[in-house]
Amino acid sequence: MPYKFAGSLVQGQATKSAANTAAAAQLESARIAADAARFRPVGVTTRYGASNFQFNPKGDLIGAGYEVSPELQAYQDQLRGLTGQQLQQGLMAPQQYAPLTGAATGLFNLGQQYLAETPEQTAQKYMLSQQNLLAPTRERQLAELRNRTFQTGREGLSIGGTGLRPGGGLGLSATNPEMEAYYNALAQQDAQLAAQAEEAGQRRTAFGAGLFGSGSQLLGQYQAGQSGALSPFQTSLGLGGTIEQMGQSPLDISAALAGRSATAGANVGRYLLEGGMGAAKTMQPANALSPFATAISGISGSDVGRQTNRYLQGQIKNWWESPSGSTGVTSGQGPADFWAS
Repeated sequence: MPYKFAGSLVQGQATKSAANTAAAAQLESARIAADAARFRPVGVTTRYGASNFQFNPKGDLIGAGYEVSPELQAYQDQLRGLTGQQLQQGLMAPQQYAPLTGAATGLFNLGQQYLAETPEQTAQKYMLSQQNLLAPTRERQLAELRNRTFQTGREGLSIGGTGLRPGGGLGLSATNPEMEAYYNALAQQDAQLAAQAEEAGQRRTAFGAGLFGSGSQLLGQYQAGQSGALSPFQTSLGLGGTIEQMGQSPLDISAALAGRSATAGANVGRYLLEGGMGAAKTMQPANALSPFATAISGISGSDVGRQTNRYLQGQIKNWWESPSGSTGVTSGQGPADFWAS
């Protein structure tokens, strides 16, 4: 039993040592794989700028940036001063275009006035105004006609009437031929005025609607004017951003190259990790085998081992039975002497 215990103890120590060795090998493989997959940016310099990176003593990336070329830097400085002036001009646009809003409001109010009346009401007003304009002329013509018929002695002459009445409408009353022609002319003129009055009502309504359209156009010009006033500022600001992107391109190229390098390194690291772990697992059983432990365990099954076991058991028994706890072994006597006896 003691030989078996000793063999197991030695074998356990060998197994533990083999496990530690395998773990250390796996950790080393993981470290190598992680180092292969590390992000390693590459500095790039172009005509427009250069990229730069900062690392700590451990090799970790702690900062990244880029420098714009002196030529582009000069362009940026010029644009910076120009954009400030253009911005101020754009901010003054609302005041400069403010009269357009007042004019638009006036057109809207005038349009409401024109559209406040229906086309029929407008036609009636037109008809009345035209008749008022023609009234003096008609009265003078009628007076001249009556004077002429009176001078010629035909003022009371009447014949069968089939024309229009002076007030409008068909009539059959007898009248003077010249008076009949006069009133027929008035009726035809009034009919023409009625047609013109209808067209005038339609034109007034269309004109009122057009005033709203004109007012809307003025408001559109007001808004477009403000946007247009800021257009130079936006253009200059956009050019500044374009220049900045040109200077930033080396950093973008560096990041892209580093990304590809990291991807390739990750693949290499994966293969190294898999190989290292496989090798560690392969060597672990061999490292765990202890020839010394095997030899001790083999002795426990031999005659010598059995004699030694009986010797140790007897000594332990004597120790327990002895009043003073003595093992009964003489000085200088050991297991080898016992085996020789």
